[in-house]
Amino acid sequence: MFKVGDITVDPPLLLAPMEDVTNLAFRLIAKKIGQPGMVFTEFVSAMAIHYGAEKTKAKMRVSDEERPIGIQIFGGDPDVMAETARVAEAMGPDLIDINMGCWVPKVCRTGSGAALLKDPEMAEKIVSAVVKAVKIPVTVKVRAGWDYSLFAAPDLAKRFEGAGAKMLTLHARFAKQGFDGEADWKLIEALRKAVTIPLVGNGDVKAPGDARRMMEQTGCDGVMVGRAAISNPWALARIRAGLLGQPIPAEPTLAERIDVALEHLRMMIQFEEETSDDGAQAEVRACRALRGQIPMYIKSVYGAGALRASLTACSRYEDYEQILRKFADTSIAAELERGA
Repeated sequence: MFKVGDITVDPPLLLAPMEDVTNLAFRLIAKKIGQPGMVFTEFVSAMAIHYGAEKTKAKMRVSDEERPIGIQIFGGDPDVMAETARVAEAMGPDLIDINMGCWVPKVCRTGSGAALLKDPEMAEKIVSAVVKAVKIPVTVKVRAGWDYSLFAAPDLAKRFEGAGAKMLTLHARFAKQGFDGEADWKLIEALRKAVTIPLVGNGDVKAPGDARRMMEQTGCDGVMVGRAAISNPWALARIRAGLLGQPIPAEPTLAERIDVALEHLRMMIQFEEETSDDGAQAEVRACRALRGQIPMYIKSVYGAGALRASLTACSRYEDYEQILRKFADTSIAAELERGA
C-alpha cells in the first residue's frame, strides 16, 4: 500500500480513468469484483463544465462504495481548470487527477491532454492553479513525452512535485505511439529516481504476474490497469491476486459474464434515471452508452463475434437480455455436444 496525502491506497492497484468505460456503474462492479485500491472517473472536460454541460457534470457523480475515488479533468487553460477542479471537489471525490496523457487528436487540438507535454510551463501553471483551487490532493497522469525525441516526464514530474502534486502516474509510452508497441517500463524506473512523491506505473499490465513484476523492476509505488479491465473486472481480480501473492481466481463462466453485463446495464439505467430530466429515455440512453462495453463482456467466448452487430443495435434492456441469454443457452448446448 501507499499514501496520497492522507489517502491510503491498499492494495497498490488502481483502475485507470477511461472514456466511455469507467462510468459509475462499471466502477462499482470493478470495486466489487476486482477490489482495486483506487478508481477514477472518465475524463471530464474542463471547458464543458465551464459552459454548464450537465451531461459532462454527471460523469463526476461518485459513490461512497467506490472510495478512494479520483475525478480526472482535462483542459488547457489554468483558470478554467481551477474552476472545474472546484466543481469536481464539490462532488465529493478523494482527489482530483489531471489528464496529461490522452493523445487523441480532438483532445490535443485544444491544447489539453498529452499536448501539454510539449508546453512544460503551461503544464506547470495548470497543476499549480488546480492545487491552489482545492483542498483535496491533486495528482497528474502523464505519458513519457510527446515523441521519442524527448523523454519529457522527469522534467515535468519535478515541476509538478514543486507545484504541489501528491502523486504521478506514468503511462510508459510516448503520446505519438498511442497504444502501439510495448510499454517501456525502464521509463518508469527512470522517473522513480526523479521524484519523491508516489509514482504509479501504467502500461501493458495484463496478466496476474505483471503488476508485481512492474513494481519489482521499476520501484514504482503502485500499478494502474486500463485496457485489460475493460468489461473484464475479473482481470483486475486476477492481477490483484498476483500482486498480493494470493491464489489466482478462476476465469468466470459465460453465465457469470452475462449476469454481470446485465447488472452493469441495470445500474446504468438507474443512474440515467436519477440524473436526467427525461426519465422516459433513460433506458435508451443507457443502452446506447454501453453498446461498446456490453459485447466486450463475452468477446473471448466462441461465437461472440457474430453477435456483436445484434448487441450494438439494442436500445432496450430486454433486447440485450434476450440475445445474451439465448447465446448462453446455445453456447452451453454446443459445449455439451462437443464434450459428448
